[in-house]
Amino acid sequence: MAIATLIAAGRLDDRLIDRALGLLREVDPGAVFAHWIDEGDAADLNFAGDIKTARWALASLDGVDVVVQPNEPRWRRLFVADMDSTIIGQECIDELADYAGLKDKVARITERAMQGELDFPSALRERVRLLAGLDQSELARCLDERVHLTAGARTLVQTMRAGGASCLLVSGGFLSFAEPVARKVGFDRVRANRLIFAGGKLSGEVGDPIVDALAKRDALIEAREELGLGREDVLSVGDGANDKLMIEEAGLGLAFRGKPALVEVADAELKHHGLDALLWVQGVRRRDWFRG
Repeated sequence: MAIATLIAAGRLDDRLIDRALGLLREVDPGAVFAHWIDEGDAADLNFAGDIKTARWALASLDGVDVVVQPNEPRWRRLFVADMDSTIIGQECIDELADYAGLKDKVARITERAMQGELDFPSALRERVRLLAGLDQSELARCLDERVHLTAGARTLVQTMRAGGASCLLVSGGFLSFAEPVARKVGFDRVRANRLIFAGGKLSGEVGDPIVDALAKRDALIEAREELGLGREDVLSVGDGANDKLMIEEAGLGLAFRGKPALVEVADAELKHHGLDALLWVQGVRRRDWFRG
């Protein structure tokens, strides 16, 4: 058996559920409503059949986030997330470039890299070279003024940690941002790139090794093996092409408002809700979400 979770917070009604069941019964005539996770917000449907075909069948539901997965395991024991435009709503290097008057130029390179049009390590080094000479104090200012958590990020991570899961923040961005974000959200592991400073200013260089798509996947595998988990125990989320290998390696890999290159390989896309919707994906009722 498999599960299709429908998420439409505040507007999931019998009409939407019946429409979803009609679509799903093209895959399995025996598909049935299983139960509400939270009435009006999220519900599970049960079916037998090919999961990819079911995902395709349900893709036409407007305004509904749909996640189709095997019925076990429901709760994941390792969560691996990208940072920029996922756990936070910004691309840190673009915001930092604004303090040097170079945001538009840097952002264009960032967008092409996230679409998969540029080699990530080369694009990263090119952007960091443009920021050479920027005072180190501007990073703290940027973090304070520009960096904001995505809705639901802290609730998701804290609830997973409370349930015994380990949470890894892995970023093609910089430790100068990733470490404080990880502390604020509640991640117990973090991996990101290291900026090099000289005389209190950015040197324009990035320390080796670069955290690129391969390094992100390797960090996931390393954490998974250290914890003695299987692939099916891992939930991962990201937004760009640099997250493809990581998303493919996870038992359940999701794109969060993702670029087409990532959506193409992800198991599902979260388009309409905050990151805390991933708790519904794991069958957790709202009353059990972390509220600290």
